[in-house]
Amino acid sequence: MSQKTRAEGSARERLQAQREKEKARARRGRQAKVAGVVVAVLAVAAGIAVWAASTGDDKSAPVAAPKGASGGDKPAVTVGKKSAPSTLQVWEDFRCPACKQFETGFRSTLHQLQDSGQLRTDYHLALLIDGNMGGKGSLHAANAALCAQDAGRFRDYHDVLYSNQPGEQQDRFADNNYLIKLAGKVPGLVTQDFRSCVRDGTYNGFVQKSHEAFQSAGLQGTPSVILNGKNIFADQSVQMTPQKLKQMVQEANKKK
Repeated sequence: MSQKTRAEGSARERLQAQREKEKARARRGRQAKVAGVVVAVLAVAAGIAVWAASTGDDKSAPVAAPKGASGGDKPAVTVGKKSAPSTLQVWEDFRCPACKQFETGFRSTLHQLQDSGQLRTDYHLALLIDGNMGGKGSLHAANAALCAQDAGRFRDYHDVLYSNQPGEQQDRFADNNYLIKLAGKVPGLVTQDFRSCVRDGTYNGFVQKSHEAFQSAGLQGTPSVILNGKNIFADQSVQMTPQKLKQMVQEANKKK
């Protein structure tokens, strides 16, 4: 077995192990929520007044969307030509270590396929780690990425965020000033409009709606990567590598 093959296998195993950790955390989070509901019900039954804070958000109200993004029930930012014959849906969380592993390993291949017009990638933003670990880093980072979309720099800033992802238990992305500092790595991105967009949480509603779509889709964790309707990591017998993904895209495109 070549060193390259061993490295690809090792990277796939690390990604799978991290995804399993994310699933376990998600299950624990759901169990904690169920336990909280049971306690609340018992409290009400005992005559104890229970007050639940409401966000006051009107779910029917229009949600602000960045330039070029698609709204609807599954908000997304598209990278690549919308006319590309194949579509990759990526459900991700900027605080998610497994998402970083996927992006780091597959980034150059995705860029090549996007830039050559073979593939469009629809990025859907989720808040899984905020929900499981607490904090606001997933939300703030996602909003900042959408602010970068307004400036036509989503992909560049998206990659910067993953390259500078803090430890999973560190919520450094919750610091808007840090997010603005990282934006300095993308030429021309840091403007007054970008700063205001980040600090005001302009697209928080868009991110929240995207996360609701993630929950409604019944996905098991992040990243969930779906090529032309098929989850590329669903078949554990297939060793998914960047070269394998490229081959799958090219074979699918020949049939269209």
